[in-house]
Amino acid sequence: MSEVSMPAPQTLVGLALAAVLTAPAAAHAISAEGPQVPPRKTHFDLQAHRGGLGLTTESSLEGFGKALRLGVSTLELDTQITKDLKVVVTHDRQVNATKCRDTGPLTPGDPMYPYVGKYIKDLTLAQIRTMDCGYQQLPGFPQQEQIKGLRMVELKDVLGLVKRYRAKQVTLNIETKIEAGAPEQTAPRELFVRRVYEEIHASGIERQVSIQSFDWGALMAMHRLAPKWPLVALTNYDFLQVGKPGASPWLGGIDADDYDGDFVKAAATIEGVTTLSPNYGFPQNGKVGDPGFRFYADRSMTSAAHARGLKVVPWTCDDPATIEALMDMGNDGIITDYPDRVRQIMADRGMRLPKAYRPR
Repeated sequence: MSEVSMPAPQTLVGLALAAVLTAPAAAHAISAEGPQVPPRKTHFDLQAHRGGLGLTTESSLEGFGKALRLGVSTLELDTQITKDLKVVVTHDRQVNATKCRDTGPLTPGDPMYPYVGKYIKDLTLAQIRTMDCGYQQLPGFPQQEQIKGLRMVELKDVLGLVKRYRAKQVTLNIETKIEAGAPEQTAPRELFVRRVYEEIHASGIERQVSIQSFDWGALMAMHRLAPKWPLVALTNYDFLQVGKPGASPWLGGIDADDYDGDFVKAAATIEGVTTLSPNYGFPQNGKVGDPGFRFYADRSMTSAAHARGLKVVPWTCDDPATIEALMDMGNDGIITDYPDRVRQIMADRGMRLPKAYRPR
């Protein structure tokens, strides 16, 4: 999961949103039958967001390794395509000064320097790897282990890490981070998808991979290349553009209004989709007990998805009480910056824990 690079904050406005979001009255949305606590044998998908950025510098091999040693079901990660067609692991389409700093040009007089602030698609891997992307602890994450001097890694590096750990029960949930609302800012969709496909196919562990995207057109393109790979439809609700004329650029030609503005109904039409991954609630970083907070991935959504044979794994929740509420609503997993917190909740509830691995 992934969080979305959006300039405007999420808001609850308009009758269309009110019609879709049916918030539970109580924090845990307990039904007459009691909370839907997953039994011990149920698989709950614990996904380490960008490797667990609350614990380690994001998108680092150190972070992904730490998550494997802790014991998670899934490593969640984002990809971008460089100018020389390398697949790098980064959430940001534009190099973020909060995370990376320049150390000097690759060659004297490089016209692209400084690299910070440039789009990944316009830089070569060699240029990108001059930057220090672990120069500071990410603000707001005081427990984060800082990986000083971190160089951005390639997708093949993360795939290789999982192979070295022989983590055969771990899934890699790989996002094609295409900016469908501003396609000039990322590599072209077909090229982007093809390069991600090629790297995964070459790894030998493609059976351990799922592909997620906010750009549903990218999911459709990946299905044409790899019809057996499970797909995950991401949304933050605003991307559905309910009540607006025409189809949203994020939905691959699907008009959400043709499906009553319903995320589940619309996403269920995409071939290969097995999981829905919405933001967990509004405001995007809210939590149970906050004034005005509303769940999006609520009991109504999970029930509707399950009736269609789809799972629901919302993003990106770190608050323990809110995570427990999402569990009680029947969600099938959670994307989180703090996989240790979710694992402890699972242990306290007597749920089956993901296997912890050690490097070999």
